[in-house]
Amino acid sequence: MVALAAVALVGLTGCDGPDPDNLETYYDDPVPTSSTTPAPTETPVSPAKAAAPATTAAPDPGVDAAQALLSDADVAGEGVQPGSGGAAGCLADGPSAGSRTATWRYASGSVLSHRVVVFPDRSAARAVAENECAGKTVSVPVQSGVERQQAWCDGKTCTVLLAKGTLVSELTVSASTEARAIDAAKRLLPAMTAKLAAQP
Repeated sequence: MVALAAVALVGLTGCDGPDPDNLETYYDDPVPTSSTTPAPTETPVSPAKAAAPATTAAPDPGVDAAQALLSDADVAGEGVQPGSGGAAGCLADGPSAGSRTATWRYASGSVLSHRVVVFPDRSAARAVAENECAGKTVSVPVQSGVERQQAWCDGKTCTVLLAKGTLVSELTVSASTEARAIDAAKRLLPAMTAKLAAQP
């Protein structure tokens, strides 16, 4: 009876394994489960797109100059009309791209000219300090909000220079007498200062 149980046990364990005559049982490997998400693909970037730097437009230096320039409304109290030409100031020329000028004429023929120049590569106060004007230095009321101011009269033409940051504001008046020219410059000095001091 023990022998019969042993044979039965061996027969049962023999049935548990793969059928030696069935080759499919030996080579039927389980199918691996594939991921449902595809592998990321790399999109090639053309060298031209990768190397193109972001470009920004260069700021126009004339914008600041234009904002500091006296307007017709600023000089309306002088009884002047817009004119051409202009009184020649004594400021050495700055960069032409950063210069704005306005000119007006009095009924008497006197000329009022205002120019604002940007000095992007140096201090405007330094530009004024290094500037030599013909004639004599004259005194005008000290203006707050500016870094440097100077005034000269050469005959009947007077010029006032104010500097702040990179801007130089130049007011020139050519009148029938030196006294009239300097008086007109003094009257316009507050408006000129306010415009310049409002700039960054």
